Amino acid sequence: MSEQKRIPQHIAIIMDGNGRWAEQHGKERYEGHIAGVEPVRTSLRRAAQLGVKYLTLYAFSTENWGRPQPEVDALMELFCKCIVGELPNFLEEGVRFRAIGERSRFPEQVRNNLDRAEKETAHCERITLIVALNYSSRDEITRAVQRIAARVSRGELRPEEITPQTVSSSLDTAGIPDPDLVIRTSGECRLSNFLLWQSSYAELWFPEVLWPDFTARDFDRAVEEYARRDRRFGLVK
Repeated sequence: MSEQKRIPQHIAIIMDGNGRWAEQHGKERYEGHIAGVEPVRTSLRRAAQLGVKYLTLYAFSTENWGRPQPEVDALMELFCKCIVGELPNFLEEGVRFRAIGERSRFPEQVRNNLDRAEKETAHCERITLIVALNYSSRDEITRAVQRIAARVSRGELRPEEITPQTVSSSLDTAGIPDPDLVIRTSGECRLSNFLLWQSSYAELWFPEVLWPDFTARDFDRAVEEYARRDRRFGLVK
């Protein structure tokens, strides 16, 4: 990869195309999700090498519960295996794990594995891997508004004191900087209810590659594209 002038601090990825990849290869949909595990490892490794400090992956949305039950069951099993199976690598490579989203609906084993991964990697500092599970931005913002409303009801906060920072600090991503770059694979050009508040000024990139085919070279291309962008945040040069 060529020398980079700017490396994004936070990259978020919508890992799209597992099902289409499976169909193209004559496989079951769940096999596409299994094939999508290796690009996660590749992207995490490359992000750490380049100096990216936060990598957020959209793994399971609140809408995904409506998929065929065998596919949902296979995803739950995959989450359990991957979270525990990757723990030794996380610890060795300095990866802090964090999950966002409403986890109460997950099976107990999934919840326990998430808690374990967060606790055992809490001291890691090289890169933070954030996985969005049972997540949607509208649900996240709704829950944030409920928290803020409860504070107002208790007399801890006046309505006129509510600021954008109040909202940000009430989201699942509190304490995490907003993403600089959002990638969605498979060529679909939409955010699909992902980090809508946080991505207000993020750069967006929509490569045609399906997620299971996403490589380190594709990750580098995304960072190179980001480096070419002129970020003005609503201002002028």
